[in-house]
Amino acid sequence: MKNTKPRFSSGTQVEATPKGYHSVTPYLSIKDAGRAIDFYKRVFGAQERLRMPGPDGKSVMHAELTIGDSIIMLSEEMPQFGTKSPSTLNGTTVNFAFYVQNADAMFKKAVDAGSTVISPMEDRFYGDRAGIIQDPFGHKWTIATHIEDVPMEELKKRMEAQGAKMGEKK
Repeated sequence: MKNTKPRFSSGTQVEATPKGYHSVTPYLSIKDAGRAIDFYKRVFGAQERLRMPGPDGKSVMHAELTIGDSIIMLSEEMPQFGTKSPSTLNGTTVNFAFYVQNADAMFKKAVDAGSTVISPMEDRFYGDRAGIIQDPFGHKWTIATHIEDVPMEELKKRMEAQGAKMGEKK
């Protein structure tokens, strides 16, 4: 792995990870990113850190939101550069785990704002009260509140029971 030399700005060393960011930051491609930003602010309490308009002055070239203690970057989909939204792809392989104080209230707020229920809110075998929604822009969110620390042996038992129950539903 190539070592890079630290860069300097105004005589001070620049950190490899910018202040306030985590090592991994999701970057969403969204059809109608401006509407998505408004949705995330209204429903998830997102704070807008930055919005750079596209060349047309209306689209979003790049934006950064803070949701809880996490930063999410997003922009309009740009198929010409290989970034397509879940709307264009007819689905997504990504599911955001979103921990909040009151999962039931956040889940209801998301559904009331136009999200689709993928899996209803319920107590899960692994110790979370959680439900899964798909937002109006195609992204999936598991909205959860951690309600129980489950020891590994108990988790294995519950997982086996859950697997058996799922086998019965076929």
